[in-house]
Amino acid sequence: MSTMQQPTPPPRKVVPLGASNDGTRQILQWGSSMVAVGLLAALLLQTVLGGLSPTGASTNGGWFALIIALMCIPFGGLLLALGIAKWLRNRSLGHRS
Repeated sequence: MSTMQQPTPPPRKVVPLGASNDGTRQILQWGSSMVAVGLLAALLLQTVLGGLSPTGASTNGGWFALIIALMCIPFGGLLLALGIAKWLRNRSLGHRS
């Protein structure tokens, strides 16, 4: 009787906590681009698309810009804050080691 041995899998790479491939760069890029799009939509709403009144936007394009701004600015701001927090954490971990 012969026993067949299964090949051992290659060892896993252990990524240190302060590694640069943890997604911090992508979170910062997406967060800042979302905030920029939201601010651009708000700027266009005020200047080109008829402005804002107490009852809302004046034009259909203004409503669209308002919706874009109200979605992108808060979510992009939170994403950007998360990216900055991760960047500061990675920076402090890098100084320790």
